[in-house]
Amino acid sequence: MSSKPLGDRPFFGLRGGWLTLWITIACATDMTLFGYDQAVFSGVIVTHDFLALHGLVSQTSMIATLSAIYAVGCFVGAVVAFSVGERLGRKKTILLGTCIMSVGAVLCTASHSLPQMFVGRIITGVGNGVNTATAPVWQTETSRAAWRGRLVLLEMGMNIVGFCLCNWINYGMSFAGGSVAWRFPLSFQFIFILVLFATVPWLPESPRWLIAHSRHAEALQILGALEGRDADDPFVEAQHREIVFSVEYEREHSVRWRDLAGGRASAAGNTKTIRRLVLGAGTQLMQQFGGINIASYYMPTVFINAVGLSETLARLLSAVAATVYMVFSLGAVTLVEKWGRRGLMMLSTAGQLVSFLAITILLRFAEGGQEDGSGRGPATASIFFFFFYYISFGVGMLGVPWLYPTEINSLPMRTKGAAFATCTNWITNFAIVEITPIGIENIGWRFWIVWTVFNAVFLPVIYFFYPETSNRKLEDMDEYFRSDPRLIVTGDKAAICTARPAHYIEREDEEIRRRAREHANSSPVGLAEDLPEEKKG
Repeated sequence: MSSKPLGDRPFFGLRGGWLTLWITIACATDMTLFGYDQAVFSGVIVTHDFLALHGLVSQTSMIATLSAIYAVGCFVGAVVAFSVGERLGRKKTILLGTCIMSVGAVLCTASHSLPQMFVGRIITGVGNGVNTATAPVWQTETSRAAWRGRLVLLEMGMNIVGFCLCNWINYGMSFAGGSVAWRFPLSFQFIFILVLFATVPWLPESPRWLIAHSRHAEALQILGALEGRDADDPFVEAQHREIVFSVEYEREHSVRWRDLAGGRASAAGNTKTIRRLVLGAGTQLMQQFGGINIASYYMPTVFINAVGLSETLARLLSAVAATVYMVFSLGAVTLVEKWGRRGLMMLSTAGQLVSFLAITILLRFAEGGQEDGSGRGPATASIFFFFFYYISFGVGMLGVPWLYPTEINSLPMRTKGAAFATCTNWITNFAIVEITPIGIENIGWRFWIVWTVFNAVFLPVIYFFYPETSNRKLEDMDEYFRSDPRLIVTGDKAAICTARPAHYIEREDEEIRRRAREHANSSPVGLAEDLPEEKKG
C-alpha cells in the first residue's frame, strides 16, 4: 500500500520533543475530558432542579441506573475501538469517538425528559469508551521509552485535573439555582471537544500502526520526526527494523479470537497472547474493584448519607478532595520510571487497603452512635481516610492500569488488548456504580468491608504475577514473552527490575552498529534494495 507524501515540512515543522509535546496535549485533553465527564454527574444528581424535572426525587435505584448507564455506553465504545480501531488507525478512531461524544453532550445539556437523558448518557459513554481505549495506545506508540510512562501518567493526571475542575464548577454552580446549575456543567465539556478537533487531525499517526499496515515510508519519516533525526539515520532504521521483526513474528504466531474464546491456549504459541491480555485487563479490574468509582461518582452522596454532612459542605469537601487527588496524581509522573509499574501499583493498593479498613471501622462506630450523638466524631474522622484514599489511588492505580495494557500487549494485539482492558474497566465500573447507593442505603458500614477485602487480595496478585515494563522498549516486552517466562515473576530479577535489562541494551547497540556499518559500506543501489518497496520509489 503506497503512502501519500507528507510534504517538505510536515506537522508544521515540529520535530523531536516538540512534536511529542503536541501529541501529549491532544491525548491529555482527551483524558481531561474523560475526567470531567466522570465527575459531572456527581453534582448533577444532587441538584434539586434536575431531580424534579426528570422525576427522580427519592428514586435511588433509578438515579443509580442513570449514573451507571454511562459505563455501559463506555463499554460499547471500547468494543467499537476493539473492532474497528485497528483498521482506522489511532487518529481517526479518536476523532470518531470525539464526534460521538459531541452528539451525546448536546442531548444531555438540552435534556427535558428522563429518556432523553438516558440516551444522551449512553451516547456520550460510547464516544468516551472509543477515546479511552485509543488515546493511551497512540501516546505509547509515539513516545520514547524513557518518556512513555511519564507521559501516560501525565495524561491520567490531567484526567484528574478535569475531575477536579468539574467538582469546583459543580460547587460554584450549586449557588446559581435553576437548570443552569446542571446544564452549564454538562455543556462545559465542549471546550475540550473543540481542542481535540483542532489538534488531532494534523498530528502524526502511530509509526507502529503504519508499519503493521505496510506503510513503511510514512513510518520512517514519522519515526525520524519523533526522534528529531533523518529518516535514513542508523538509529531510526534500527528502530524500524526492530518493529518490522516484531510485526512479522506476531503474524507468524497470530491468534484468532475464536481460538481465544474457545479456550485453546496453545494457539497463542510463544507470544503468550492470553497471558498478556489477562495481565493488561487485570490492572483495570483491580482499579475498579479497588473502589475508585464509589468516590468519583458518589462522594457527595456518601458525605450526605453516610457521614451526615449538608449538601453544600459535601460539595465543598468533594471539590477539596479532588484538588488533593489532582496534586498527588500529577506527582506520580515523577515516580513511574523510578519506582516502576509494580512498585506504584503495590504502594497504591496498600494505601487503599488502609483507607477502606479505617473507613469501615469508623463508620461502624458512627452508625452505632447515632442515637446518643457519639457517632459524630468517628463519622468526621472518616473524611480524612476518604482523602487518604484519593492520595493512595492517585499515585499508582489511577494511571498505571491505563499504561500497562498498552505496554504488555504485542503490536498486532495492542489495540485489541487496550480495548479489552478498557471493556473490563467499564463493565466493572457499571456494576460498582449501580450497586453503590443501594449498598450504602441497605447495609450501611458493612458495604465498606467488600472493598477492604478486594484490596487485600490484589496486593499479592501484583507482587507475584506482574512483570515490570518501566524503561523497556515495547519490543523488549515482545522478546521477554518469546523467552517463555515463568508465571510467577518474583524469582526473575530481569522481569521485576525497574532499569532496562542489560541484554536488551546490548542487542539494540549491536543493531545500530550494524546499520551504521551498512551505511558506510553500501552504495545507493544497495541501500535501495534494503528498503521497503514504497521507499525505493
